[in-house]
Amino acid sequence: MRLKRFALEEDGDSADERKTPGVNIHKILFDHRTLTLFGEIDSACAQETAEDLLALAYENDDPITMFLGSPGGHVESGDTVFDVIQFIKPPVRIVGTGWVGSIATHIYLAAEKENRLCLPNTRFLIHQPSAGFGGDAVDIEIHAREIVKTRERINGIIAERTGQPIERVEQDTDRDYWMSAEESLEYGLVGKIINSVDEF
Repeated sequence: MRLKRFALEEDGDSADERKTPGVNIHKILFDHRTLTLFGEIDSACAQETAEDLLALAYENDDPITMFLGSPGGHVESGDTVFDVIQFIKPPVRIVGTGWVGSIATHIYLAAEKENRLCLPNTRFLIHQPSAGFGGDAVDIEIHAREIVKTRERINGIIAERTGQPIERVEQDTDRDYWMSAEESLEYGLVGKIINSVDEF
């Protein structure tokens, strides 16, 4: 958790401090109500991100900025972050950067459209959730039904948050559907492409 890391870093025990003596990067970002979510999304990442969002929300209702660059990961972990963003009072501005794919795109859609920003070279990917399960025939059938339910739910959120017809979303997510920043803006995924911090 970042809050625990702050305590360690103040004692000079963190890798970040060894690289840059006297600089606590995580604390600087946290003090400016800024979070980063990079890499694969799993339960540990979801816990850390949710705790950070809740901690900042308990401080005050000022906007929170999250920089997001991730190929995706575990669906339910993404759901956790999505729901916490929707749950807390402060508005969350999400800045997409690099590659925002799969369940990371789901997290990105948690912000209101005017708060969904991206840098000019960001790419977005939407697709259906993957399976990756085993077991006997009955278990496989149960898992398959759950995958269908998850796909329908996520497609519904994409349609609602972008303004696209559900029929188009279902077609687009049937296979990997890549979009540039400009294409994502046209699709309704992105609210604004920004080039510098002055455009916040």
